Amino acid sequence: MRVAFVNPQGNFDPNNSYLASHPDFGGQLVYVREVARMLGEMGHQSDILTRRVADPGWPEFAGSTDAYPGEENVRILRIPCGPDRFLPKEELWPYLGEWAEGVAALYREEGAWPDLWTGHYADGGLAAALLSEASGVPFTFTGHSLGAWKLDGLLQESEDLPAADARYNFGARIAAERAAMARSAANVANSSAERREQYDHPAYHGAVDPTDDGRFAVIPPGVDFGIFDPGARSEHEEETRESIRSAHERDIDPERRGLPAVIAWSRLDPKKNHLSLVEAFAGSNELRARANLVMITRGLEDPLRDPGDASGEERSVLDALIPVVERADLWGRVSAFGLSGQTALAALYRWGVETGGVFCLPAEYEPFGMTVVEAMAVGLPVVATQNGGTRETTDGGRAGLLADPHDPGDIAAKLLRLLSDGETWRTYADRALKRARDLYNWRRTAEGYLELAEEARRGERGGDPSFPIPDFARRPAPAGLPRLRGWEGQPERSAG
Repeated sequence: MRVAFVNPQGNFDPNNSYLASHPDFGGQLVYVREVARMLGEMGHQSDILTRRVADPGWPEFAGSTDAYPGEENVRILRIPCGPDRFLPKEELWPYLGEWAEGVAALYREEGAWPDLWTGHYADGGLAAALLSEASGVPFTFTGHSLGAWKLDGLLQESEDLPAADARYNFGARIAAERAAMARSAANVANSSAERREQYDHPAYHGAVDPTDDGRFAVIPPGVDFGIFDPGARSEHEEETRESIRSAHERDIDPERRGLPAVIAWSRLDPKKNHLSLVEAFAGSNELRARANLVMITRGLEDPLRDPGDASGEERSVLDALIPVVERADLWGRVSAFGLSGQTALAALYRWGVETGGVFCLPAEYEPFGMTVVEAMAVGLPVVATQNGGTRETTDGGRAGLLADPHDPGDIAAKLLRLLSDGETWRTYADRALKRARDLYNWRRTAEGYLELAEEARRGERGGDPSFPIPDFARRPAPAGLPRLRGWEGQPERSAG
């Protein structure tokens, strides 16, 4: 079987250049790469379709074809569209029709269509819908993140609608998502919670019904067990541990440096709810006596004392945390410092295991919780929010404890349950490790896509081919993109 991964804005190359270090090259690229490579390992053909960039600043993406060394079943195919230069994803919308035409021409020249298109993110989903229309081959849509929720978050942070729409082209993005959801053979979600709640946003009403089992498939992503493994050691292992030691010497009282660590790794976003975790420490003498709090940031070396280059969103989180630290006199018990990259994260988790520590994600809501799964894969017990996909991730609390993110006392109690008893800690560590390996591996993810392809081929899966594709995706494209002029959870304009 040949599966074509449709990713206009995701640039891939053998060296994984800029992966996870650029806003356009995040987790969805890792997802696509790993599923494509696993399909190749299983004997299937994988094509990763992306945009060719002829830009001196981006030489890695100039070739028409590329490949991962030793993986002859996986091709990276780059198709040009629009100007030669690199374009951020928000500027690609007017050129998607041209790009899809280029992809279709490539396969016509080869003389055979793939067996399945699979579109990723909004632009990939829309392009896959165009390619499915041209070829008659079904497609799946994996949204990864949905624009309506991003827009809601920006508006809550006081950014006005015209400014947000002009900057991110939400009108085009939501129209693209609606067409992809409606026309796809199936919409792929990481968890049942993501399916039920993310796709139920009013902006998507009329395009997809999240209660319709035939329109969805829950296929969890996998973990890179070459990195997230209890016994693995990366070339940066000692460098990461030195960063941890330096931060401890700077922040943690000498007599406390041997205590277990409660580790929080997530961006400084109000919804990640660092505040409740800090308040859990502030309100529990026993928790403070048993553990230190270690918060990892990106690019901020000592944010509790020197916010420095913190963004507006990060500063708002820090402005809430610092008074709690001061009021409860948590200095000497809490450390915040910067680490970046998966190898550093895995090394941090292994260090956490050695301290007898715990990973904690107290987010207000988490659609899936990949960081939770990665901690589980290393054997670090977890306490996670009870809201969202983490309930599935932890097998309903059997492979990790669930806490009310709005109740610091509950968070403290769950942390202490693991920190106070070695046998309980080991039980949850073992359960976490087993569940991560059994369920969250890339072979299972790849098998999920193969099953969808077979179901679509047998006619058991299918969307609505009459649902309109946005005008801007047709050629010749109109001068402008759809704009949102009012927002009450529903686009002012229809997807057509």
